[in-house]
Amino acid sequence: MGKIYGEGVPVKPAFPEVSSREKGTNPNGKGLYLYIHVPFCKSRCSYCNFHSQAFNDVTFAWYYKLLLQEIALWGRRLKRPVLRTIYFGGGTPSLIPLNQLDQIMKTLDKHFVLSEGMEVTLEANPDSAQDVSYFRGLLSIGFNRLSLGMQSGNDHDLQIMNRPHSAAMTMQAYANAQRAGFGNIGLDLIWGLPGQRLKAWLDQLKVVAEMRPEHLSAYNLTLESDTLMAKRCGESGDLTLPTDTEQGRMFIYGAEYLESMGYMHYEVSNFARMGFMSVHNSGYWDGSDYLGLGPSAVSTLGKRRFTTPRYMDEYDAYVRGDMVGNDFEDLTENDLLAEMIMLSLRTSRGLDLKAFRERTGYDLVKRQEQLISALHRENLVRINQGRLRLTKNGMLVSNVIIQRLAFG
Repeated sequence: MGKIYGEGVPVKPAFPEVSSREKGTNPNGKGLYLYIHVPFCKSRCSYCNFHSQAFNDVTFAWYYKLLLQEIALWGRRLKRPVLRTIYFGGGTPSLIPLNQLDQIMKTLDKHFVLSEGMEVTLEANPDSAQDVSYFRGLLSIGFNRLSLGMQSGNDHDLQIMNRPHSAAMTMQAYANAQRAGFGNIGLDLIWGLPGQRLKAWLDQLKVVAEMRPEHLSAYNLTLESDTLMAKRCGESGDLTLPTDTEQGRMFIYGAEYLESMGYMHYEVSNFARMGFMSVHNSGYWDGSDYLGLGPSAVSTLGKRRFTTPRYMDEYDAYVRGDMVGNDFEDLTENDLLAEMIMLSLRTSRGLDLKAFRERTGYDLVKRQEQLISALHRENLVRINQGRLRLTKNGMLVSNVIIQRLAFG
């Protein structure tokens, strides 16, 4: 096996070597979750701090060539492992022409083992996916799940967020995707926007629920310090966020409404109709191994985590073998246990207390008895069928609870 992080730093295999080269063969019932970062957008949203840059033909051609090389490199290093999911995120992956998406998928098929019926997701902005033939092309290439960046059904909100599309364009893209034959479509929404109130949020959810997407992601707006949105919501800015109380009501009542419409609240920010939970994202929350390709993508293999360089010249040097991943770290057992608590409690399944006890040798409930009792009295957690779970109210303040349980 090759070396991933540079001379003298061998990688511990994250999963058994695949003996069969038959497509879809997965002898151990395991697989690697693959994320491909596409760092291109038409314009930057006012709330976004993800790595992205303006799309142009020259830079994209550079990125495309390096990505194909990186796929081949990792296929060799990991000895052609089984992939359980593929997720194209960004940025705006739907800016990639169909013929080049097709070549990326063929290169993945050559260097990895693609499981039969695996989930293959593409994130798409409504403005870059208005043609029904585009969606038909995606299906023919092998994509079977679509994540549409709706963000809001209100044009005023979209303008504040500097989104390059209108609410009508989202509706058109969604209709075209359905017409093309997509049977697994997710919509991404943001709540807690400047000036937004509970009624406006619930009215949006009613419109979305009538569309009947298979999956919904509803994220609370997070102000990142280096974004235009953060500046406009600052002390001298012209925008005002809803109060904490109002945002709390948006979360609780919004979740209750979606559940009444048949959506399972299976993770703090995610809802799905029966059978349509995101397999890829669930892999993250289960603590499974995942590989990230493309600039700024994060990977965790076994007990090692690293980030691919974010700028194109550094990414070029990395793929050509002159650099190692940025922010490289060896995860300690304590790190992994803290993440087990953190990731498990974000999901509706919660933390398996028996599995945790078997792994650590101690009973979390007894060790944190005083804290858990207090959280239970405040209706923030519950223990049921051997699992510690957050209630709806607990999910609202999940970051504080998880910090106390995992690191307190």
